[in-house]
Amino acid sequence: MLSKFTTPLTKLVDKYLPDPFVIVLLLTFLVMILAALFTPATPVMVLEAWGSGFWKLLTFAMQMLLVLLCGHMLAVTPPIAKALDRIAGLAKTHSQAIILTTFVAMSASWLNWGFGLVVGALFAKAIARKVKVDYRLLVASAYSGFVVWHAGLSGSVPLTIATLGHFSEKSIGIVTTSETIFAPFNLLIVLSIFIVLPLINKLMLPKDDDAVIVDKEKLIEQSNDISTHNTPAAKLENASWLGMLGGAIGLSYLGFYFIFNAGTLTLNIVIALFLFLAMLLHKTPANILNGLQQAIQGGAGIVIQFPFYAGIMAMMVETGLAQQISQGFVSISSQWTLPLWSFLSAGLVNIFVPSGGGQWAVQAPIIIPAAEALNADIARVAMAVAWGDAWTNLIQPFWALPVLAIAGLKAKDIMGFCLVQLLVTGVIIATLLLLPL
Repeated sequence: MLSKFTTPLTKLVDKYLPDPFVIVLLLTFLVMILAALFTPATPVMVLEAWGSGFWKLLTFAMQMLLVLLCGHMLAVTPPIAKALDRIAGLAKTHSQAIILTTFVAMSASWLNWGFGLVVGALFAKAIARKVKVDYRLLVASAYSGFVVWHAGLSGSVPLTIATLGHFSEKSIGIVTTSETIFAPFNLLIVLSIFIVLPLINKLMLPKDDDAVIVDKEKLIEQSNDISTHNTPAAKLENASWLGMLGGAIGLSYLGFYFIFNAGTLTLNIVIALFLFLAMLLHKTPANILNGLQQAIQGGAGIVIQFPFYAGIMAMMVETGLAQQISQGFVSISSQWTLPLWSFLSAGLVNIFVPSGGGQWAVQAPIIIPAAEALNADIARVAMAVAWGDAWTNLIQPFWALPVLAIAGLKAKDIMGFCLVQLLVTGVIIATLLLLPL
């Protein structure tokens, strides 16, 4: 049983892993030192890069905050809460709870990464209301499903290189999703993780004495019913037709977007879908605002940490430190091993540049010429970078923030389990990237 290994590991992580805000501060200091020592940039240039990049993730930070808020607002509507509870009711044992949570989270993340983060966390809470199972492992299982996102329908690297006019088109042309997302080698990796990861999570179930069980009452979402008053303003605030009409208009637009514009499931569209469904199902404006008030309490970590990660990314890119890391791995590669080293380098860079699209922009100018010189399969190499980016998200608190906020846990509560998931999925991905499929 893996629990013999994960239980002491979890206790160790709980003792020594600080809050994610402390981690981002330490990463900031580390990158400043590395950039000043190992790149041509002077300390003043490093500082300037950090300061100028500090606010470059504001749009993305707002998107992530809205994913969290709108997803939570949707989850506390009576129909969605009942649906989650109904599906969660399929799990009767500890093992079934862990396996079902992992599978649901992976499926949702493969469809869309923002959707997967929120759905996984909310489903974990629904499961915990049904089955008395270690809550830390349950949430870690929900978060582990995120590892497949970059190989799915919202993967930024495969979608970028499949888009006309992308920045590398002159070098590699258009690489269709049939060569990346739906390529046999990628589907085999996804299938393998779908089979192995739920079983690994199940094997990490701690003994009853070591399990952390959360009181069911603490997991029940607050009621959104707002008492009505007789003033004209109160009547409008509690008018069902008003909230439902706003939601219906928004959903009508989304229907037009998908049917007539052949729209795709972008992050903004996921946010809009959550919001308009929440409006429709909450019915009244008062209930909608009450759901927002409940949800907003968990967004503080996103607001304060994302600017620091933006500063780290700017230092990594503008000083050339990220390129140096990638170049170091590429220099020891061959035609056969380039996907493997691209995967590992992307995993390392992702610790400091936790953005799939941003990471491809950093690594593509190095990876693409190397693939051409070595006559390597560019589609496989690009997906290796995508997998590397998704892989180390398992230990990157940046992406865990929405899940932790919804679940009401801290990073140290799940990271012991995530380390095991990292090792297992890393072996699977690295091995299958080398197979000639």
